[in-house]
Amino acid sequence: MNGLSTVLIVVGLFLIGGIISFVKQEMPKSLITVLSIGAAMCLVAGVLRLEVWN
Repeated sequence: MNGLSTVLIVVGLFLIGGIISFVKQEMPKSLITVLSIGAAMCLVAGVLRLEVWN
């Protein structure tokens, strides 16, 4: 597990925390959708960069 994959996974988890917070605050759904897409992209990129797949 290298540094970039760790950073991407941590950022993705941070964004998921933001999604949960925004849902509780009843923020606009479009904002939650954009944040969800960003979180999913960060998590997928981080997992795909892991050395396990090589």
